[in-house]
Order: sequence, then C-alpha cells, then structure tokens
Amino acid sequence: MYELSYFRNNLDAVAARLADRGFTVDVEAFRKLDTQRRAAVSEAEALKAQKNSESAEIGKLKRAGSDTAALQQRVRELDELISKLDGQASALDDQFREIMAGIPNMPHASVPVGTSAADNVEVRRWGTPPEFSFKPKSHWDLGPDLGILDFERAAKITGARFVVYMGLGAKLERALINFMLDVHTKEHGYTEVLPPFMINSASLFGTGQLPKFGEDLFKLEKTDYWLAPTAEVPVTNLYRDETLDLDSLPIKFCAYTPCFRSEAGSYGRDVRGIIRQHQFQKVELVKFSKPENSYDELESLTRDAEDILQRLGLPYRTVVLSTGDIGFGSAKTYDIEVWLPGQGEYKEISSCSNYEAFQARRASIKAKSGKGKAEFVHTLNGSGLAVGRTWLAILENYQQADGSVVVPEALRPFMGVDVIRK
Repeated sequence: MYELSYFRNNLDAVAARLADRGFTVDVEAFRKLDTQRRAAVSEAEALKAQKNSESAEIGKLKRAGSDTAALQQRVRELDELISKLDGQASALDDQFREIMAGIPNMPHASVPVGTSAADNVEVRRWGTPPEFSFKPKSHWDLGPDLGILDFERAAKITGARFVVYMGLGAKLERALINFMLDVHTKEHGYTEVLPPFMINSASLFGTGQLPKFGEDLFKLEKTDYWLAPTAEVPVTNLYRDETLDLDSLPIKFCAYTPCFRSEAGSYGRDVRGIIRQHQFQKVELVKFSKPENSYDELESLTRDAEDILQRLGLPYRTVVLSTGDIGFGSAKTYDIEVWLPGQGEYKEISSCSNYEAFQARRASIKAKSGKGKAEFVHTLNGSGLAVGRTWLAILENYQQADGSVVVPEALRPFMGVDVIRK
C-alpha cells in the first residue's frame, strides 16, 4: 500500500513500473478523483475560515447590542455547506482507500521484467538429481504402498485435497517440523513463535490478503475469524499499530502453523498427491528490518531456507520471479524449487519475499530511534520450509528399488529409524 502523497506526486512513474507487472493504473480517473477531493477540502476550509470570521463578528455585534439574526442564519447555512463538503471529502477518501488497497506493490529495480513464470530467472542450483536403476515413483504411489499416506480415508473424513499421514509418515512430518524449528532457532537466530491459527480481518488486510484474495481463504461463519493461510499473517501482525525500537532491528521470528487455503484459483493444478492441499503444514520465517538493510536480509532469509534443503540432501534451484509472476504485495521474490524425481521437474517449496514498506504501511508498523522520526519498517517472509512438500521430496529422492525410503541422516535423531519400509 502506498502513501497517498507519494502516489499522487509520482503517479506516472508508479503507473509505468506497475505496468511491468501487468497492472494498469487508470491515471486520468485517479487524477479526476484527486481533483474533486482537493476541491472539496479546499472549499470546506475556506468556508470554515469564513464561518469563524462571521462568528467572531456576531460576538462583537451582540456585545454592541446589534441585531445578529441575519448573520446567524448565514452561519447556519455555512455549517450546512461545510457538512456537505466534509461528507463529500470523506466519501472520496473512502474511494481513495479502496483504490489504494487494490494496487499491488512496485517491483524492485532488480526484478526481471516478464509476463509469466516463463520469464523467471534461475540464479543458482545446488545438488545433483539422483540417478536410479529403476523408474522412480511419485509420492502418491510410494506413500500408499508404504502404508504411510491415505487419500481415500481423508476424502471420506473431509473431501478432496486432504490427506491422512499414518505411522512413520506422521512421524516424518513431525520430525521435519522439529528439525526445521531447531535449525532456525539454534543456528539461524530466529525466535520461535506459536501464534493463533485463526486471525481477524484486520490482520489479513495488514499483510495484503484482504480485500483482494478473500476467495482463497476459509472464513468461520458468524465471526470475524479466518483460518490462517500462512503463519506470515499472525506473525507479521504481532506488531500491528506499534512503533518498534529501530536499534532492535532486525527482528527474526519463525513459526510452525497448519495452513488453510481454498485454492480457488488453482482449478486443475496439481490435483494428484499432496503438492496442493486445502490444509498443510509449514514453518515460516518472518523478519522486520531497517529499510536500508532489507535486501541483505532477503538474501540471508533465502539462504536460511536453502540450508534446510542442503542438510536434507535435496537438490534444488533458486529463481528470482519476474514482474509477471511476483505476488501482490512483494517487491522481490525468490522461489526455491526442489527436484522431484517422480515427476521429473523442480517444484516450488519456498517463496522468500521482501515486501519493503507495503505491509508495514497497511498494518501501521513503524520504528524509531531515540527522538528520531518514526518510519515504516520493511517486512520479509519465506517458507522455511513447506513441510508437506519437503516430506514428498524425501520420499521421491530417497526411494529405493524395493519400495523403501531411506531417512536423511539429519532426520534420524528425530525419527529413530534409518529406513521407512512397508
């Protein structure tokens, strides 16, 4: 979200940069609305000054014993005009807020210009995809064959795009969560948070999910509560409407939560397996940064997420998203994509983004030092990692010819076994 003065004063430049990401700003409509608002405010202020002057004159006339009836009627008429103009300005302000809330963030200058994911640019690659002496299976075959993944019973309990983890499958999910939290807190310097899994509308507005993406969320009937689509929402909103100590930045949090998404815009995509579920687990990384340091913080956050994959021995590549693929509130995003042998492709397992002041402005999160002026912080977040996708990547990359799956060495202390067998 933008400051109105910045948007107004840099309208053409903002419109040109947003055009790079396929978003059109109706410049003339905005200017017309802005002119109407300025005119209403200016006229109201002039009438208020006139009213104050005439009210003072009434006082003088009354003290002199003169008739003030005509002048008092004039003041009442001015009151009505002022009220009408204030109402017009208020209505126009509401229109401005609605327009501004629906305008995406400007991409950073380093983001490649493009129209879709096809224009994303690979920046590095780690690990070598494993070679098999047999045709590797996908996780949706491996899991049921091992008795650790049950789609049919999940569909009976709830419906499509849900799954039940069984036995060592459930333990592997739990082991991954504990492993990720331990690495991020003990070695990467994050503070663990366990937030509510339900959040209110103000929180979703603050991080940019509302009002634009309401259809992608699950809302609880007869409440203002929504199921969290990601821990980014509750953790970022920890400091909504607060002013932090600038010298305390960066603040680094990690949080495990289940995540709930309707996947309204993903019809027909990844319908098999557990890549795209209505409910899934995730460990999220969130940072609050000084503006001048936020892009260094983005690089380190991305490396922290990559470190989990390296410790698990999972091959991956990292790409920077183009302007045509970047998220609504992000100024720059790296996607980390893990190799899936069963599908013969890399698949996103983490998105690491710098939102600059976009979320902080919506959520009113500022920082200042001493008597200095408060300024909006920069917020960043990324999956560290999506647990279900890490789970399936282990099954596919560590599968053996006999259908068993070797447990990565880093997870063995959490699992208590070296191999998952039928």
